[in-house]
Amino acid sequence: MRFTKFFYVPLAVLGLTCVTPLNAQSGGTVAKVNGVAIPQSRLDLVIKAATAQGQPDSAEMRNALRENLITEEILTQEAMKKGLDRNPDVVTQTDLARQGILIRAYQADFMRNNPVSDSELRKEYESVKSQMGDKEYKARHILVETEQEAKDLTASLKKGGSFEKLAGERSIDTGSKGNGGELGWSSAAVYVKPFADALTKLKKGETTGQPVQTPFGWHVIRLDDVRTAVPPPFDEVKQNMQQRILQRKFAAMVESLRKNAKVE
Repeated sequence: MRFTKFFYVPLAVLGLTCVTPLNAQSGGTVAKVNGVAIPQSRLDLVIKAATAQGQPDSAEMRNALRENLITEEILTQEAMKKGLDRNPDVVTQTDLARQGILIRAYQADFMRNNPVSDSELRKEYESVKSQMGDKEYKARHILVETEQEAKDLTASLKKGGSFEKLAGERSIDTGSKGNGGELGWSSAAVYVKPFADALTKLKKGETTGQPVQTPFGWHVIRLDDVRTAVPPPFDEVKQNMQQRILQRKFAAMVESLRKNAKVE
């Protein structure tokens, strides 16, 4: 779950998708459409959204957004004249949109009222470092669907077959097969346990003698190199640590609310 204090405001006519603060407020009226006022606060929201997306603030941009809001108000009124606001599907979509906005507002409120201390961040950082271990591995693999396929590949490799060529021809891992099965430098902790266990037992240049099964299929693994892991500086990952902690806290809070909710 990604925490954010923004919600999306559709600007369909301009083709924009903007993210705007929940608490933006200002008085005044932008325009009136058939007697219905468009508040200045609505324009302020979409301007902030557009600038947050990298659009330069200018009189032209503000006028374009104003015209867009006017067009949307006209279309909204026409939809209501047709009674579309009472269409069951539209009512459901409106309810879901309102619910999503309230949930994101609740998340934002949770973040504001649950600041993460520096000691928590440091503890999280040390925990992640210990999980990652002190080594990084440069590995290749060939992923296939059956154990027999993996055994056949192992036999071909023992006869002198090219690991890279076989990976390109046989692997079902589309992300690595084009690079001869290369997975790049990673700690063992990023892999599922059976894969990590097999990888860490290999010596540099060795290939697994038996197929390794994971939820993804059957793997033939080769270890190309090993190096000492150098963790990123604390300040570089501090924000990420904060997100991890907040995610856990929010998930725990949600679980507590679910336990106390009366669901029938």
